Amino acid sequence: MKKKTTIYDIAKELNITVSTVSRALSGFPAISDATKKAVIETAKKLNYSPNRLASALKSGKTHIIGVIVPSVQAHFFASIIHSIEEGLKDSGYRIILYQSNESLENEINGVRTLLEAQVDGIMASLSLETEDVSHFAEIVKQNKPLVLFDRVNPVLKVPTVTLDDFGAGYLATQHLIDQGYKKIAFITTIHQIKIFNDRLKGYKAALEENNLPILEEHIIYGGLSIKDGRFGAGKLMRCTEKPDAIIAGDDFTALGAIKKLKEIDATPPQIGVIGFANEAFSAYITPNLSTIDQHANQMGSECAKMFLKMIAQENPYQNIDHVVLNPTVVERQSTDKLPC
Repeated sequence: MKKKTTIYDIAKELNITVSTVSRALSGFPAISDATKKAVIETAKKLNYSPNRLASALKSGKTHIIGVIVPSVQAHFFASIIHSIEEGLKDSGYRIILYQSNESLENEINGVRTLLEAQVDGIMASLSLETEDVSHFAEIVKQNKPLVLFDRVNPVLKVPTVTLDDFGAGYLATQHLIDQGYKKIAFITTIHQIKIFNDRLKGYKAALEENNLPILEEHIIYGGLSIKDGRFGAGKLMRCTEKPDAIIAGDDFTALGAIKKLKEIDATPPQIGVIGFANEAFSAYITPNLSTIDQHANQMGSECAKMFLKMIAQENPYQNIDHVVLNPTVVERQSTDKLPC
């Protein structure tokens, strides 16, 4: 097996001291530009790669960030992860990704695993099962940066990047009203997650402002999936007062609702459907899906900025920021205007 190149090999090649090589690779200001250039070129020629473990032990920093998401199958979370990586790469940070798969137990294990890996901080979006957030307290206790995004819990006094979810629920409802729909239903999760509760509040506020009734049979509590969308739409179409539009908790649920409506010959926009997240598939299904854009790329970029700001402070929680993004409607065929 070929011996791995070390800084001793670089020093021998250039006939300089090991300490000079180390300082040159670290960008030490007292080392001349010519020496730095020679060391870097020689390092490349000899295929030198730094020993990150040794560097971490010396500096106390691994330059690795843990990111916990409910699922990478959703394009929304995949886009956030991509933007976090882009926002951190120039600062030399890499990420370790952990999926909770909407499980509290998995999320707890994820926090433990990442802390054992000595990550420099953690960014997380909570699972649907997460109500008790005490497992995140250990991150704060260790004085490591914790940034929550999208799904957060106000009990944790940490920086957050979120959407205006009340505004998102209101916007989705008002869009349907403007398109001529009057009997608007809502399929949401049974789990008590702040963002979904806020969207439901926004929905109710828009109906009240437009003097439209809030019917309890029009609010379906369940899961968020294609299967749940199919079930919810089927249940709504059996109501005494059938809705003429459905707001789904996310685009996957909306897709399930559309599939069910097609089966009973009520294809949108006959019954309007709108979702949340602007998933990649939403523009390509038939009819293509109107949705609320949650600006995933911007959310990821803001998380990266927030983390870099935290590590620059002696106390990462010295200033706790909360960034709130504004939702926008992406209007497509599933909510085409009803004829007058």
